[in-house]
Amino acid sequence: MSRLAILAALAVGFAGGLAHFALLARNAALYLRPRGLWPAIGLQVARLVLTGALLIGAARFGAMPLLAAALGLFLARPVAIRLAARRTPQ
Repeated sequence: MSRLAILAALAVGFAGGLAHFALLARNAALYLRPRGLWPAIGLQVARLVLTGALLIGAARFGAMPLLAAALGLFLARPVAIRLAARRTPQ
């Protein structure tokens, strides 16, 4: 497996992680709305299916791209937390 493919999987995993955690924030807001239960459940399922599809897609290219994509997801979490903290009023 080439280094370029592994770096691409890392980048795709990172972008997917940012999307995953951005949707998680939206998902939490939906759960807090009075009539937001079913849209929140739908978004939760969609978020998990898309993240799973990203990892399955990476796994089709081998173990190293899968690990790189998972690392990208892992590295996106603190970035998403910092971005969410900046948007939240103090």
